[in-house]
Amino acid sequence: MRSEEPPRARAHGPAEPNGPNGPVESAGASEPVDPDVIPSDVRRRRKPWRSRHGTPVVVAVVAVGGSLGALARFGASLLWPTPAGAFPWTTLTVNAAGCLAIGVLLVAVTEVFTAHPLLRPFLGTGFLGGFTTFSTYCVDIERLVAADRAGTALGYLVATVAAATAAVAVGVRGTRRLLAHRSPS
Repeated sequence: MRSEEPPRARAHGPAEPNGPNGPVESAGASEPVDPDVIPSDVRRRRKPWRSRHGTPVVVAVVAVGGSLGALARFGASLLWPTPAGAFPWTTLTVNAAGCLAIGVLLVAVTEVFTAHPLLRPFLGTGFLGGFTTFSTYCVDIERLVAADRAGTALGYLVATVAAATAAVAVGVRGTRRLLAHRSPS
């Protein structure tokens, strides 16, 4: 676990790091620097999408993670099937749980731990991207409307966006609070 302050970037404009991902203090609001992108590459617009491991490796890791996440989502739909025309609680729950996990994961790998560079693409983009299912969310809305349940579809549309957004916020804030209490001051 790292004990130093997380790397920070300016709220507007590129960061001026002390090292590849070194701390950056700014006068305005700040957020952590993406550990997979070297800020100097972004300033020069030199292929910031390429990681140290190369694009084919990252794509493969995302594909494997995404496949596993989609299988987990499919498993949830088998365990808790949604009858035709009913409120899709399973999809809502999977999306909210995945968004909560994304919030926790991103705080952990950007602010706390020095994680392997392929961990975030595997778990965040891959597994949790495949687990959360906003394409099924859209299909569920379409099915509800086709079943003359437009009010339910609208409620589901709003509830999913609200639950997903709240889950990410709770994951981020909760993880930061938990870790603040655990770190020596």
